[in-house]
Amino acid sequence: MAAEPKDVPSPDEAADPPASLLAMETLEQIKVRAELAVPGAKVDIVPNPGPAQQSSLLLDNEHASAVARFLRDDPVLRLDFCSNATGVDWLDRRVKKTLKVKKVVDGEEKEVDETTEEFFPGYLEAVYHLYSMTHKHGPVIIRMRTTDRAEGAHLPSLTPVYRSAEFQEREIFDLYGVNFDGHPDLRRILMWDEFEDYPMRKDYREPDDYEFEPTPHDDVLEKARNHYAARPQLDGAENITAQQ
Repeated sequence: MAAEPKDVPSPDEAADPPASLLAMETLEQIKVRAELAVPGAKVDIVPNPGPAQQSSLLLDNEHASAVARFLRDDPVLRLDFCSNATGVDWLDRRVKKTLKVKKVVDGEEKEVDETTEEFFPGYLEAVYHLYSMTHKHGPVIIRMRTTDRAEGAHLPSLTPVYRSAEFQEREIFDLYGVNFDGHPDLRRILMWDEFEDYPMRKDYREPDDYEFEPTPHDDVLEKARNHYAARPQLDGAENITAQQ
């Protein structure tokens, strides 16, 4: 008895593998599709010349939440898990460039070196590493930038899109001073409420009085003593031993 023929997929079906078998798109492809999916969005590729070669996508702040939702919900990408969010502090910097220019020297045109200096104002960044638990690919790194490093710098919160970003955005707020608009519970997470300044900023200088340090000890205690009047009844008491 002849065996029944098995169902053979049509050429169209055979050419359309499931999304989980697709190769990860390049950043260039993701950029193009994100800008098409979110009208008005601007996505730039930030190259990374380091050994990791992990370039990233810089999102404009106005459309960042919408682009993040696209990255999460797009059936091909499904970047549904934010594994890490961190802050970066970029100080003001001046970059010198040497260019070859033609100038008339002693009546003769010559090519000479001319040095120019370009100023780049500082800013703060929030950087997120996204993975797909559905398709088992990633990371795709996205970042947002503040306009400057001034007090009260703002960025949109991605916690409504990625629940795992909640505590990590609080940490960025606490240590870098970035205010995340739309965060459900934005408050300090490592430093105490009365603490001033932001310890992870590159121009942070450690105070030596620690007025609100809950438990000063060792070198911190020694620094604090230099700011207050001597207290003979207390200072050095920890060295007193019971008499035999």
